[in-house]
Amino acid sequence: QVQLVESGGGSVQAGGSLRLSCAASGVTHNRYSMGWFRQAPGKEREGVATIDTVTGSTYYADSVKGRFDISQDNSKNTLFLQMNSLKPEDTAMYYCAANGPRVPGIPSWMHFDSWGQGTQVTVSS
Repeated sequence: QVQLVESGGGSVQAGGSLRLSCAASGVTHNRYSMGWFRQAPGKEREGVATIDTVTGSTYYADSVKGRFDISQDNSKNTLFLQMNSLKPEDTAMYYCAANGPRVPGIPSWMHFDSWGQGTQVTVSS
């Protein structure tokens, strides 16, 4: 059974940084992709960044390129999202996802079958 637990969210001012972590258990590594998604009130869930756990290739939404960095630790039990130069429009609930397809780009959230409970990120101007 897959279990994903996010941490690291919080409130920061614009321009600040946060590092999200996702502790994963029961995930079959080297077969799928993992990623970070976010959802703001009244908006659809959107992909932020994904990583191919086989090749290590990473993909980012245009809105976060150059500011966010997705990575996994050597044991591949933890997924990270380093977020720099945060903007108010980054405010959302951030979710860790696993068991997604290994494709170029960010797949729709509907293709990931395992989710964490989410961690709130609030950026004030």
